[in-house]
Amino acid sequence: MAAFLALAGLAGGSAFAAPVKTEHTLSQLVAEGPAVPGQPLWVALDQTLQDGWHTYWINPGDSGLPTEVTWTLPAGWSAGPLNFPAPHRFTTGPLVNYGYEKATRILARLDVPADAKPGETVTLTAAANWLICADVCVPEDATLTLDVPVAASGTADPAVAPLFAEARAALPVPSPYAASVSSAKTAVTLRLAAPGLTEAQVKDAYFFAENPDLVEAGAPQPLSVTKDGLTLTLKPTGRAKPGPVNGILEVTELVNGQPTTQALAIALPADGAAAAPAGGTAAPLTDSAALPLWQAVLFACLGGMVLNLMPCVFPVLSMKAMALVRHQGAHARLHGLVYTAGVLACFAAIAIVLMALRAGGQEIGWGFQLQSPLVVAVLAYVMLLLGLSMSGVFTVGDQFMGAGQGLTQGDGYAASFFTGVLASVVATPCTAPFMGAAVGYALVQPWYVALAVFLALGFGMALPFLALACSPWLLRHMPKPGAWMERLKQVLAFPLYGSAAWLVWVFAVQVGAPGMTGILVGLVLVGFAAWLYGVTHYAEGWARRGGAVAALVALGLAVAAVVPQAGGGVASAASAGGASGKAVAMTDGFEAFSPATLDKLRADGRPVLVDFTAAWCITCLVNERVALSSDTVHAAFKAHNVALLKGDWTNRDAEITRVLQAHGRSGVPLYLFYRPGQAEAEVWPQILTEAQVLEAVGSLPKQSASAQ
Repeated sequence: MAAFLALAGLAGGSAFAAPVKTEHTLSQLVAEGPAVPGQPLWVALDQTLQDGWHTYWINPGDSGLPTEVTWTLPAGWSAGPLNFPAPHRFTTGPLVNYGYEKATRILARLDVPADAKPGETVTLTAAANWLICADVCVPEDATLTLDVPVAASGTADPAVAPLFAEARAALPVPSPYAASVSSAKTAVTLRLAAPGLTEAQVKDAYFFAENPDLVEAGAPQPLSVTKDGLTLTLKPTGRAKPGPVNGILEVTELVNGQPTTQALAIALPADGAAAAPAGGTAAPLTDSAALPLWQAVLFACLGGMVLNLMPCVFPVLSMKAMALVRHQGAHARLHGLVYTAGVLACFAAIAIVLMALRAGGQEIGWGFQLQSPLVVAVLAYVMLLLGLSMSGVFTVGDQFMGAGQGLTQGDGYAASFFTGVLASVVATPCTAPFMGAAVGYALVQPWYVALAVFLALGFGMALPFLALACSPWLLRHMPKPGAWMERLKQVLAFPLYGSAAWLVWVFAVQVGAPGMTGILVGLVLVGFAAWLYGVTHYAEGWARRGGAVAALVALGLAVAAVVPQAGGGVASAASAGGASGKAVAMTDGFEAFSPATLDKLRADGRPVLVDFTAAWCITCLVNERVALSSDTVHAAFKAHNVALLKGDWTNRDAEITRVLQAHGRSGVPLYLFYRPGQAEAEVWPQILTEAQVLEAVGSLPKQSASAQ
């Protein structure tokens, strides 16, 4: 009774109607705000139930009846379907029912006509009926009315904001995983392609089917979790006819040792078909699940070739291309083959580590190592050392030739091998066209298929240099050796300094300004080590050996300086749980992405652009500068009321990883464009132009533009 009185006390606000009390229920209508012409208005059927009693979901289970509402609305208004919260299971002997106890809030979207007149007040009427049960069942009904003002513009009423936030939080969320269903006479099998889940994480799963004729509510639902996802085996009723399979998959996972339950909305077009993941399916060429192996290998090879043009790879590759000027014939071909071996070895190592971590339950993707601040810092040091060497600060002596002359400098075969390794490592911040679909395909395949795709990616990256090294005609037409080579080598040092500066910025974004001290001290130590080695290298006796040892100590101290802020490298980045610092600044009208924010914006009828990015992703940064930051583009966004969300993957974020996987991607960038009224998202190209963005936004229907 106390809950009834508390609810009745809320009716004083304009967004609430007077509650109606029946024998076991107190019911009322609540509007989220005023009615705005041409905009949706969300209304809640808010019910408080007497203790010990419960009502029912769309599918009540083995017995019961769902709540129903019949609307009487002003002319031109229309009501969408009821949005029920995720249900609970009630067991009575062998029977299992689905429904709600204590309280429930069912949401409905009302479409306000564009010709509604601001200043008037309209009356909404809902004839609701429901079945409420304890030891006995009692049918109840009420006619609920609500007076709503019409305003030219308006926002949600702060008095009801907590109520609607709680109601939306109770709704099932679109599944970030692709699902499929198949049926036989004795079993209906529901599969969820969730390779990030492990048997240790998933403690329970249960499927609430919307169609009561599909499966028996009271039958057990055996759960199986494999490296490819989870499978539920359901018992069919034998009454279902072919058609869509919709429902809610409730999954209970262990998060930081605590059980957490999430309700995932599953919508399958028909038995045997695969469901679209959250936000719909990607375009055919980016839907990795649909790629045959030969196409994935071809895309990987093409994507690898394009990687050579990326700004993070070109400076390193230029160093080795220049060295070919000194080689001819078989000698040049061997350098090309050794360089290719270095690239393939690095891509194989990345693939093996990536697959091993994913098999262990880590939700990571392409470029995962750059989510480790320690790896970023060490790469910054390597780039600085290479630049200083090319500027002539130090030269590696003959005794180190066997180790590759500083791993990349010199004419030895080891230098070619390690140049391939380094080029591969610095290529990981980049995502080239064709690459996303191929890598996304690889990560959901058996290990040998995934390894083949990664090796194809590496071969594509090595192919231009290999072709140059193996072509006598191309080598003959290259410039002749001369003094210009020393000047060019010095010029090429500056892109490497730029790469080092960029990596320092990425480190700062990852760890914050207070963590910058370590890497700045480390850079000074690296510079000191290079200078000290350079000035003592040609000395005699103990001075030479002492200089080398002191330089190595300085390099060790440089690495130690960033360890406290970096948190331990690749392993820590892979095991960081899902806690991610939001490293990319939310500027230019972008808000931080979350599934709840996306759902709210789409429910409001707004077009939404979601930009999944990372500070270390050069392709992302170039796209943002070239295609998303101009005044013209932002004017178009504003004119069409486009909501802008940014998903930051700079540091580890399992939620974003799942969205990427659901769209057949293993890394960023990913651009999803949601049009009002369309269930599926448009997946924009990985390389964007301003013209493409303006064309997509300009094609929005006129009624989606805001009146601002």
